[in-house]
Amino acid sequence: MSEQEFKSGFIALVGRPNVGKSTLLNKMIGEKIAIMSPKSQTTRNKIQGIYTTNEGQMIFMDTPGIHKPHNSLGDFMVKTAMSALRESDMVWLLVNADQERGVGDDFIIKRLKESNTPVYLIINKVDLINRAEVLNQIADYSAQMDFAEIFPISALTGEGVPELLAFTMDHMAAGPQYYPADQLTDHPERFIMSELIREKILELTRQEVPHSVAVVIDKIEREDEQRLHVQATIVVERPSQKNIIIGKRGAMIKEIGTRARKDIERLLGDKIFLETWVKVEDRWRDKPQALQSYGYKEDSDI
Repeated sequence: MSEQEFKSGFIALVGRPNVGKSTLLNKMIGEKIAIMSPKSQTTRNKIQGIYTTNEGQMIFMDTPGIHKPHNSLGDFMVKTAMSALRESDMVWLLVNADQERGVGDDFIIKRLKESNTPVYLIINKVDLINRAEVLNQIADYSAQMDFAEIFPISALTGEGVPELLAFTMDHMAAGPQYYPADQLTDHPERFIMSELIREKILELTRQEVPHSVAVVIDKIEREDEQRLHVQATIVVERPSQKNIIIGKRGAMIKEIGTRARKDIERLLGDKIFLETWVKVEDRWRDKPQALQSYGYKEDSDI
């Protein structure tokens, strides 16, 4: 294939919280680069996943779920999602097949109508409903906006995902290869490590804790040929949250570390000694300096 025929482009994945954007990204890339949780607002930064074939390269931007923000972190997340629309060649709007169109979907559609970027409607979780209900969803959303294409899929089972990828690649414009063929994300290992630790906190804790947590990787140091030493700080807003994360006799923090270590070892192909601390910083989500230091840096053009 000649260089002129190589295709490439940037695709923004947008939608309400918890519609399966991260699950779809991981399914397409074949590796866990975006954390997944049934809790909303899991994704806080734009996660770039890179899908490369001999034909071309697609760079996916998994954005935070668009929602009404209640603090500075929420503002950052919505601005991040909206900035992805300006940077993309194509937008995939993900919606839940098993839920009726809501105010949040309408809000996003209104913003997408203001853009000249082609929009695909991706109806996710079709494994949870029957064919008649899928057709009803297609009819309903088609009445709201003229989508370039509509794809019913299941990010969890993979149904419809190969067809979606093939069709999208066919409709990409000629362009350069932005990243090496074996690179799966543009985020550094530190970021992925911190996200994997945060995922385990989301899995294991309840109530107010998940939304109040940030994770910072303080140090990565090679102990010897067999093992890396990783030090991480878990930041919460209240002493009560710190107590929950540490758990009775340290049982919770130990379980968080054990689960995270396994995922990090799988990611790096290295043995890991993971050391974690818990720090309390009151109302960090409303402090611009804290948001910056914990990795939530706004794009200059937002």
